[in-house]
Amino acid sequence: MLPVISEENFQNIIDEIIPDISTWRKSMIHYIKDENPEVNSAIIELANKTDLDPKAVATGAYAVYKMLEMAFEEQAFTTSDDE
Repeated sequence: MLPVISEENFQNIIDEIIPDISTWRKSMIHYIKDENPEVNSAIIELANKTDLDPKAVATGAYAVYKMLEMAFEEQAFTTSDDE
């Protein structure tokens, strides 16, 4: 089951992305390429196959990836504290 993405995590990612979307997206390409190359390849392939703006599609996918990553980290931390 996927963790819940908190409003705080959502806002943190938006605040990180908005000032310079292009630079953020490029940094995420490199980050995810190292962390999870299969996911990065899937995001790029999907973005390039859509009729929509590929950069916008990739940015959205990278943002969700980052928010889920943050939520998993929080959930693991909370779970270990509760035990």
